[in-house]
Amino acid sequence: METEKYRKEKRGGLIGRFILAKFKIMAAFIFVVNPLVAQDSIQQFTKINAWHYRVEPYLLLPNMVGSTGISPLPVAEVDATSKEIFERLKFGAMLNFEASNGTWTIGSDFLYMHLEQDFERGQAIQGGKVNMKQLGWELAGLRRLNKWFELGAGLLLNSLDAEGEISRISTGGGTTITGSQSKTWVDPMIIARLSTPGTGKFFGQLRSEVGGFGIGSEFAWQLQAGAGYRFSKLFDLGVGYRAIGLDYASGEGNSAFIYDMVTYGSEIRFGFKF
Repeated sequence: METEKYRKEKRGGLIGRFILAKFKIMAAFIFVVNPLVAQDSIQQFTKINAWHYRVEPYLLLPNMVGSTGISPLPVAEVDATSKEIFERLKFGAMLNFEASNGTWTIGSDFLYMHLEQDFERGQAIQGGKVNMKQLGWELAGLRRLNKWFELGAGLLLNSLDAEGEISRISTGGGTTITGSQSKTWVDPMIIARLSTPGTGKFFGQLRSEVGGFGIGSEFAWQLQAGAGYRFSKLFDLGVGYRAIGLDYASGEGNSAFIYDMVTYGSEIRFGFKF
């Protein structure tokens, strides 16, 4: 017959073995589940902070107003519509690229135009033409401060290659004057961008830039506004408006070069994201 002491010891042993078994089950559960939870957390973090890329060829319908001059040719006043520019356009290429991880964005915007324009006949000018190749390339970095707003800085490379000739009317007959210059300069830019958050079907963006500060241009600025529609995760189509202003001058006398121009117009953008 079991004594009271024996029964207590037996009961205590059973409780101990039960607690030990329960501990082993919990340990096994933690051993199996904890790596899965950690792995899931890492995957979520990686997904949120993964880099995404956007390639965006676009078409700018430019209008140009301002003045430009290459010595010894006189300063030419420019007021050209997009229709007139496309009639004079020899070649053009425009491409925007962005890489973003949700917090940081690195962007590259490339624009190239090759234009040829005739001088209008006037009281002192019989005729002539100017040939201009213009390249603009901006490399920028932006940091997202909240879901709507990004702030950053960039470097805008401008390169102009211009050559022209005019025939002047004089009492002793006509004279032809030719001139050509190439100028390349870099403008530091401060950039602010507002964009709609999320991945809905419709999206919008507003971007402003200011720079130059006498380092390159005396003053440089840019304003962009656009909206679009996402047809899929891969492709979207957008329309907008863009204006770029550059006020640059260098040299004196025979080496003088002036480019004080505002280029503005509508845009059509084709976005591919991956």
